[in-house]
Amino acid sequence: MNRYKLLKIMRTGGLTAIVAWCCVLLIGPASGLAIDKSSDNATTEKTSAALLAKESAIKDTAFDETAPTERFKNGFIIPIRGEINDVMFESLERRIETAKQADAKLIVFELDTPGGAVSSALDICDLIKSLTEIKTVAWVHTEAYSAGSMISLACDEIVMSTASTIGDCGVILGGPTGPSEVPEELRAKAESPVIEEFRDSANRRDYDLLLCESMVVKERVVYWVENINTGQRKFVDEQEKIRLVGGSTDKTPFAASDNQETEYEWKLVTSYTDIVTGKEIKITQPVVPATELLTMRQSKAAAFGFCKAICSSPTDLKIRYNVDEALTMLTSNWSERVTSWLTSMPVRIFLLALLLLGAYVEFHTPGVGLAGLVSLICLAIFVGAPYMTGLANVWEIVIVFIGFGLIALEVFVIPGFGVAGISGMLCVVVGLLATFIPEEPGRTLPIYWPQFEPGLQGLKIGVTTLGSALGASIVGMILISRMLPHISWLHGAMPLNPTAEEVGLVDPYNGYAREGDVGLVESPLRPAGKVRFGNMLVDVVTQGMFVEPGTEVEVCERQGNRVVVRPINT
Repeated sequence: MNRYKLLKIMRTGGLTAIVAWCCVLLIGPASGLAIDKSSDNATTEKTSAALLAKESAIKDTAFDETAPTERFKNGFIIPIRGEINDVMFESLERRIETAKQADAKLIVFELDTPGGAVSSALDICDLIKSLTEIKTVAWVHTEAYSAGSMISLACDEIVMSTASTIGDCGVILGGPTGPSEVPEELRAKAESPVIEEFRDSANRRDYDLLLCESMVVKERVVYWVENINTGQRKFVDEQEKIRLVGGSTDKTPFAASDNQETEYEWKLVTSYTDIVTGKEIKITQPVVPATELLTMRQSKAAAFGFCKAICSSPTDLKIRYNVDEALTMLTSNWSERVTSWLTSMPVRIFLLALLLLGAYVEFHTPGVGLAGLVSLICLAIFVGAPYMTGLANVWEIVIVFIGFGLIALEVFVIPGFGVAGISGMLCVVVGLLATFIPEEPGRTLPIYWPQFEPGLQGLKIGVTTLGSALGASIVGMILISRMLPHISWLHGAMPLNPTAEEVGLVDPYNGYAREGDVGLVESPLRPAGKVRFGNMLVDVVTQGMFVEPGTEVEVCERQGNRVVVRPINT
């Protein structure tokens, strides 16, 4: 308190005010009271009450590193890493059931995810909220974007590491010109389930509803204001900010320090304390402008009431939650990891390339062999893994097999290559691309052109995968056609190309009656007849003339079994 304010208190409160002020100076530092610097016209009693109220309000809203008093005999850490999909949901169901069987009372979900499928994330949130007898903690260990932030808010409490981020759960419409706003006719379907989930989490966990909605809806403009007398802080929208603090409806961000003391009881918050470095961080109001979705680092998340503690290791978690034993890590099993691995782009490129190479080898060998079996296995894995993760559905797989059926019909039944073959190729390409595209809200057709960013990103990955696999398979086909026939132990897969002698017709005259050979006419040639060449009688024809028996003739043309002769004397 400076001298100027002390004189003002003396004028308004007299001797009583001076005595009260001295008591505050003596008792305040020892008890940790915060001095109110904004109320100049208050009486001594009002000032003291305001100080106490402000201290209480700050304690309620400030970052609390105090560990819960409840003790836990054991605890489990369940990692949620990578893309959120149906495989992740089923894996969490299994691991949570394992923790339940061990009589778990504390489950920590370690989050490091960029997000994923909305339907899978909603299922995971419902699963977590159903654990009413178990304390659930979201440990944001690096990042929890999009669906990851939704899952974090579904837990009873959020803790973060010293370098982590949470937020940004908006729905964006992609297109040829880049990201754009979701059309109004689709926006309700796209955003409503997500907004409702955030609202439910806000009500359950006492998070600020406006801040939660600002993670999903870009138009949510949020200001952070503080009561000058009590120190109470809260988040308000544009209209409420004007009522409490004043100003215009201009949404241009401005420094909170520009807000001068006025006759209003509220003011814009100017800074918060970084819980990692201990420094004061100046903020710009609004804290969530209309052009952004709420995204928070660990310090801002703590200041906004989301993050309850900083925990950088399982040891920190054990200490904070008073766990008697070491926390047990419940990781995904091998089948879940393999399924996720099989849906990665490099693996799918390899599978598709091997599928095409196997089909190529199979068409160049008689019967059904190993190459065809390998091709069928690759096809089953290529479409089966996305089905397990929720990317593909039954219709897309059916379309792929219909396409291959049409191609087989064109190759083995219908001569030439026409409508059936082209239609089959289109069905295969469309069906395979559809296995890369996640399901979008409001879609009833099995095949559709994606409109949202995840779908367009999946389509881009699908085109890249198919193109890369096709290029790799063409190179492989060239190498196989040149090198494989010369590998002796693989001749069964692709034998050597036959020679001209091997593919030639069997000579019915055992080497006789070749072009230039001379024979003796045995029967009249009118113009066909018989000519003897050595010990062999051969059916011949002339060039249209009649030849008497006993005449010597010469073979002038030979095409397979057809032998053409002419008299030597002509």
